Amino acid sequence: MSAPQFLPWQMETARAWLGNRDRFAHAWLVHGLAGIGKLDFAIAAAASLLCETPDNGLACGHCAACDWFASGNHPDLRRIRPEAIAVEEGADAAEATDDAEPASGAAKRAPSKEIRIDQIRALESWFNTATHRGGWRVALLYPAHALNVVSSNALLKVLEEPPPHTVFLLVADAPDRLLPTLVSRCRRLPLPAPDPDTALQWLRAQNVEPAREWLAAAGGAPLAALRLAQAGDTPCPPWLSQLINPLAQGQAPDVGTMAETLEKVPATEWIDALQRLYTDLMLASAGAPVRYFPALATGVAQVAARMNTARVAEAARWLTRQRALATHPLNAKLFAHATLQRVVLSCQA
Repeated sequence: MSAPQFLPWQMETARAWLGNRDRFAHAWLVHGLAGIGKLDFAIAAAASLLCETPDNGLACGHCAACDWFASGNHPDLRRIRPEAIAVEEGADAAEATDDAEPASGAAKRAPSKEIRIDQIRALESWFNTATHRGGWRVALLYPAHALNVVSSNALLKVLEEPPPHTVFLLVADAPDRLLPTLVSRCRRLPLPAPDPDTALQWLRAQNVEPAREWLAAAGGAPLAALRLAQAGDTPCPPWLSQLINPLAQGQAPDVGTMAETLEKVPATEWIDALQRLYTDLMLASAGAPVRYFPALATGVAQVAARMNTARVAEAARWLTRQRALATHPLNAKLFAHATLQRVVLSCQA
């Protein structure tokens, strides 16, 4: 087994960052656009920090520490993530962290989507023991926005008096979603999105085609594009074409049929697609190229030429508020039908 590797567009950042360990901070907030590989970066960084014979700051892949890391048994690494994510990764719900004790009644409830305070407290005994190989210990926490107020404050207390030889790597999409005092205790490490050519080359190496369309649908984030391609049939959902094409011709779409289709799709997914469509409409109204759905560019431009921009902007804000209902609509079909009707009305002249 080999050590985890940095993605191609991360190598330059990784070498510059890891090559200066003499004054290395005890806590780093790794952040950037969703879907660009922040967790992959943090995992490869943890392997590099624990490596005993790093090559230009990066994990060598063949020392004892790298072997332990690759097998998932390095004693100086802890992963702190919600139970739900631990289960997705193949761990038992009670193993959301390596040390955490199962919560009372854990077997009787759904895996938590939050990082709980007992997961932070369970690290105390780990902090109080010497590192096994005399080097760093690494606490990898993701996603940081899964911390609730109580667990955030518990982590803040740890970071105020950090344990020796310990590096915290927190992974987040947006620092502004975190407790400001927690962010202030971390050094920020922003990760840039890859340039389109690099992202397309990587996607094609993963056998993703049409790579350009999938990358556009993901807003330029290659890992998000890969996930979309693995989960969907086309970069542009057919129901979205059924919405835009009639509107482009000044006709009313068949909202009822589309609602029946969306009833079977998680609401968060189709709301996200509509939000991206609104972005394309606003770009087209300003004479800019569409960003997310190039296959609909002609129809979007025709709709944008006739629509009331202020009305569309208000509908886009309304749609953002609907995300709060996305995980528990009382009736999925009615929720989709009402939302689509609002979208259609906002786009009509």
